[in-house]
Amino acid sequence: MVENWTLLKTYKIKPLSPATNRKDCCRERLNGAEIRIGNSLNDHGNSNPRCAVISSITAGSSDTFTCNGMEGRYVNIVIPGRAEYLTLCEVEVTGQPSGNPAPADLNIAKGGNVVQSSLGWNGVPERAIDGNRASIYGQDSCTHTQNDVKPWWRLDLLKTFKINTVTITNRKDCCHDRINGAEIRIGNSLNDNGNDNPRCAVISSIAAGSSNTFTCNGMEGRYVNIVIPGRQEYLTLCEVEVTGLNTDDSIEYVCG
Repeated sequence: MVENWTLLKTYKIKPLSPATNRKDCCRERLNGAEIRIGNSLNDHGNSNPRCAVISSITAGSSDTFTCNGMEGRYVNIVIPGRAEYLTLCEVEVTGQPSGNPAPADLNIAKGGNVVQSSLGWNGVPERAIDGNRASIYGQDSCTHTQNDVKPWWRLDLLKTFKINTVTITNRKDCCHDRINGAEIRIGNSLNDNGNDNPRCAVISSIAAGSSNTFTCNGMEGRYVNIVIPGRQEYLTLCEVEVTGLNTDDSIEYVCG
C-alpha cells in the first residue's frame, strides 16, 4: 500500500518530517513503511530515493524523520513486500524550494532586535548578533549585564520561526563559568520578559572561547531568550546564532 503527495514543485526537504500513527487500533500496520522522496513517478514514486524506514511508531504518537535536504517533488509513504492497510493520521513536511538559499541554514539572528536585563561595561546586547565570534571582552564583541538576579538577553526575530539550532559563543579571557546553568527559552510570549516561554536547552557549561550548538527541534517562536535563573550573576554572550525556518515556508498535509 502507498500514499503519494505532490508538492507541485521541487523542494529541499528539511529535517522535520513528522508522521502520526493511528491510536485506536492497528498501530503495527505502519511497521516497515518507507519514506521516499524524489522527482520520478516510476512505480507511482516508490522507486525514488529512501529517506527513512519506519520501524515502529507508538499508538497515537508522532515521530520525526530526518531527510537532510533530499530534493523532490513527490513524498511517498509505502509499505513494501506485503499486503497491508496503510493509515496515516498526519503527515507534515517542511522544506525550501530547490535552488533558493535555505533559511533553515542561515543565521536569522542578525536580522532581529535585541534587549537585555541591564547594561554593564558598555556591553550592549547588539554585540551578540554582530556576526563576530571574537571572545575576548576588549575586542568589543561581547555583551555584558550588571550583576542581576536572573539576568537575561532576548532576541526578537520579528516573526515566528521554527527554530532548529541556537549556537552560543562564550567569553574566553575570564569568567567562562558564569554561563553555567543558563537556559534557552523560545516562544511567542513576553511574560516575564520572555523567560516563561518553553525551554529548548539548559547550558551546563561552554568551554572558554568556544561555541556550542543546541538543537531545538523546530520549536516555534518569535523570541529567543537566554536567561540565568535562580541566582545573581553577570550574563555575557560573545555571539548568538540562530537557524530556523520561517513558518510561512513550511508545507503541511493532513490525511485521514
